[in-house]
Amino acid sequence: MVQTILSELFSSWAAEVGALFWLAIALLAAVLEVSVPHFGCAFISAAAVVAAAAAFFGFGIAVQIGTFVVVLTVSIVALRARLLDRVGGKGLPSRTDPLIGGPAQVTHDSGPVLGTGRLNVAGEDWAPRSAEAIATGTRVRVVAADGSGLEVTRA
Repeated sequence: MVQTILSELFSSWAAEVGALFWLAIALLAAVLEVSVPHFGCAFISAAAVVAAAAAFFGFGIAVQIGTFVVVLTVSIVALRARLLDRVGGKGLPSRTDPLIGGPAQVTHDSGPVLGTGRLNVAGEDWAPRSAEAIATGTRVRVVAADGSGLEVTRA
């Protein structure tokens, strides 16, 4: 009789400790996700909650770990990319994107070898890059951006 009572008590206690362990991991991962948001620890937290449920219902450690791994893997594969696309946004806008395709005028002779010259695009001064020498006053078209310079061709 005493052995049965102790066995049930220990079984119940082990399930509760297991569930609390998984919930502690879930809480730690949630705090880490809030501190450094990158949509990785949120999935660890969710998987730990499911593993805690498995522990609470008395499943063994192998089932708990298996549940954790399966939920973690499925949630990362199925949800992470979608959440990053939805929440991530476009990022910082580029200063050069609106200039590409637009007209410009060479304000100082441009040489392809030396990379000299200057360019006026939408009232802003830029360094041109081109495959050929371009004289001052020539109208050009911006085709790409390369670092702090703009690649241009004759218009």
